[in-house]
Order: sequence, then structure tokens, then C-alpha cells
Amino acid sequence: MRSFYGKLKLVVNKVNVPKEVKTYCPKCKDHEAHAVTLYKAGKRRALAVGERAHAREKKGYGGQKYALQHEFAKTTKKQTLRLKCKKCGYMRHKDGIRLRKLALV
Repeated sequence: MRSFYGKLKLVVNKVNVPKEVKTYCPKCKDHEAHAVTLYKAGKRRALAVGERAHAREKKGYGGQKYALQHEFAKTTKKQTLRLKCKKCGYMRHKDGIRLRKLALV
């Protein structure tokens, strides 16, 4: 039984996170109130150098530059929190834990 518990991974189902939290602001150099939101990646730019290079390598015969991933090993994603200082407006990201659902309350 000992080996089973050694391989057991923790996956949290749901976490309630407050919409406002008091934490350290590196710009103010003091603990201030921060607004908490969920980070969402922006839209990809089709004219970026990397996007153009990838499209060029995919073009024609020969297939993909690298193999497409069909089956994903992970069932959850790490949610990133975005903290915005209410005093100076400085924003920073805080990496979260692996969980299924994050609720801002």
C-alpha cells in the first residue's frame, strides 16, 4: 500500500478565490489591495515572425514541423491569476495550482 500513496497526485476540484486580496506590490514596495482576475491569453497575431515561419514550414509536401498531439495526458490546467494593484495599477501574474475549476467570489 505504501507505493500506491507515494504515486498519488493531488488534483483539486474547485477553489474559491476572493476578488480582492491584500498582498505585496513590488512597485509600491508595500502590501496593498489587489483586484484578482483570471488570466486569458490574447489573440494570436497571424503576421508575427514565428507564425509566418511555422506556416512556411508547414506549406507544401512533408507534413508538420513537429507531431500533432492527439491525446492529452493532463485532465486539468494550471490557472494563472492576474493581480492588479488598486493604488498604482501595476499588474503581475501569479501561477496557480492545478485544478479543475476556479471561482472568483
